[in-house]
Amino acid sequence: MVAVETTARDYSITGAESIRAIQDGMADGEWFQAQIDPDRLKELSARTNARAAVDTLLWIALIVGTGVLAWNVRDSWWAIPAFLAYGALYGGSADARWHECGHGTAFRTSILNDLVYYPACFMLARQAMFWRWSHFRHHTDTIVRGRDNEIVFQRPASFGRTILMFTNVKNGPQAMWATVQTALGRVDEVAAELIPPEDHPRFIRQARIFVAIWAGAIVWSLLSWSIWPVMFIGGPTIYGAWLVVFFGLTQHAGLQENVLDHRYSTRTVLMNPIFRFLYLNMNYHVEHHMFPAVPYHALPKLHEEIKDQLAPPNPNTWHAYAEIIDAFKHQRVDPDWEIPNRQIPDVPGRRAQIVQLTQWVSQDGRTDLGPADMAPSEIRPVQVDGVDFVLARTESGEYLLADRKCTHGDADLSQGLILGCEIECPKHNGRFDLLNNGAPTRKPVREPLGVRTVNHSNGRLWIQQD
Repeated sequence: MVAVETTARDYSITGAESIRAIQDGMADGEWFQAQIDPDRLKELSARTNARAAVDTLLWIALIVGTGVLAWNVRDSWWAIPAFLAYGALYGGSADARWHECGHGTAFRTSILNDLVYYPACFMLARQAMFWRWSHFRHHTDTIVRGRDNEIVFQRPASFGRTILMFTNVKNGPQAMWATVQTALGRVDEVAAELIPPEDHPRFIRQARIFVAIWAGAIVWSLLSWSIWPVMFIGGPTIYGAWLVVFFGLTQHAGLQENVLDHRYSTRTVLMNPIFRFLYLNMNYHVEHHMFPAVPYHALPKLHEEIKDQLAPPNPNTWHAYAEIIDAFKHQRVDPDWEIPNRQIPDVPGRRAQIVQLTQWVSQDGRTDLGPADMAPSEIRPVQVDGVDFVLARTESGEYLLADRKCTHGDADLSQGLILGCEIECPKHNGRFDLLNNGAPTRKPVREPLGVRTVNHSNGRLWIQQD
């Protein structure tokens, strides 16, 4: 095979590729989405506390159980498999919990998502505030060079770099050291690009909490003259991260960059039930990227609804790895080489910006509602703390959050129309003035609609919590 181009590509989100992506229309682009009945999508997007609670408690029980086992056999050779299992659950399987709770879709209740999200961030040495914003960008500009900060498997491909990633002996300490730097009050250029300035103080405080816990484990080890404290706290972040890479490699590795269609840049892999539990169904990764509001437990059902519009899934994990290894062989000498014959069907679908509806309440009481990318007269259904609303933009450009149900006939206003500054009910054509406290302006509605002002800054929409 003749080498075509082996110069490392620029993946920096603050470099020339970032400017080029914006100029080429790759930033905040309109992505292909499979066709699905809106009512069915709404049904699949329903969240529940019960399912996530069962899965989370089982995960915690497994961590505790393998931890107790590791402690009891720590002075024998059985400690090796015991700590490998403990580390995989702590520093590996935490990745899926970080991901789903970061999206705010695992639990219906926001505080429960946060109760899992922050410990999972610590287990992975991921700075909580940074990764909130980084993952927003990942979903907005998936595998777009210069925009996506989470392109881990960069071209030209390198087997050595990938094997080193499995050990985490480089990336783990780097992540921890970056956290230490943040704890010292330093915000690097990547963090400054992704995180709004008003969130920097919280970003720094969170890093200091992580560093304090790591420091406590190190001091405990030194005082007790024992390695075991850091083997249980902090250490699994490094020696358990192989599971993150094992699953994560299947998501995008070897697939196309700079294409506004997840079917070309992302893969779905059919995995066994154990893998699916550890990975929280993120093996249905194309489906997740197309419809990020659908919680993990509904992704298999979503797959059944739209699979005829996607590339055939890899039938198992080993098949996916065979495809990835073959791609790496080609891309290490020719970064432009792409996997042929992925059998992506030619179906109409639709084009739309990928909307991230992840919400969280910041320290100053703001709840994030997603990107400020709505066109005038657009209506978008959203949930805040499990309550349904519509996010609407008037023809003159104002953003408002309104109750989703019409006060007259309980019709779904997300299916209505924006006419000037009014929203019209799709059932009886009643109207409400969004800029006048939801006052009724057209019969048959008589009662006003609940409306709240929406602010926007740094490309995001937010409301102030009461």
